[in-house]
Amino acid sequence: MNCRRLVPCFIAFLVVLALPASAERLEASVDTQEQLRQLIANADRSESHKARDQYRHPFETLTFMGIDPGETVVEIFPGGQGGWYRAIIEPLIAAGGGRYFPVRGRSGWPRSEAKAVPYGEVDIVLVFRAHGFLIYDAPAEDHVADIFRMIKPGGHMGIVDHAGDEDVEQDPTGRNGYVNESYFRAMAEAAGFELVRTSAVNRNPKDNKHHPRGVYSLPPTLSGPDKDEHRKIGESDRFTHLYRKPE
Repeated sequence: MNCRRLVPCFIAFLVVLALPASAERLEASVDTQEQLRQLIANADRSESHKARDQYRHPFETLTFMGIDPGETVVEIFPGGQGGWYRAIIEPLIAAGGGRYFPVRGRSGWPRSEAKAVPYGEVDIVLVFRAHGFLIYDAPAEDHVADIFRMIKPGGHMGIVDHAGDEDVEQDPTGRNGYVNESYFRAMAEAAGFELVRTSAVNRNPKDNKHHPRGVYSLPPTLSGPDKDEHRKIGESDRFTHLYRKPE
């Protein structure tokens, strides 16, 4: 037996074992990125949806999440058939042979299992600005724990949400619509998730988080006074996280 030939292989094996968790889910492939570009630029996509791209960065966000058209994907509270992210994700997954499952609001979830979702088989659960269940649709912990149950070992959860002021304790009633980044991370880790990586792609330093009607003062709702000033701020400051369910 040639030991010299075995040593480099053994060292390489150790290096693979030593890779951090973030290396276990790569960003979206070059082919998938091209598909995303085409779907985002699609002429059939509404102008009202396209107007939000400058704030929501769908290409960068889904690339960061490592979206894969061949996977089983769940989206939490995506809205109807024309939901903002759903209109991009669902056709991407359909074209790639994967499976897409929306978990609609007012569906009884998580008091009962999300209808049709194959628990324990999901590759990734995506949560986009579904802050209602995180703060004022109590108990929020039950929602996160059930997402954990959906995901297969080694699978992932990606979330983008309105980032609260970390100097202010999280309001459990969520009146202002913001979710403290540390608050959600603690909840996710308590459920068993491991943080893989974060992204600043959806950050907005113009948002000081202190508006007359909270996040709802900002676009697209613009429910408060000073609409012109709030248009200048743009949409909310948002945290973007990717978590992993351990093997």
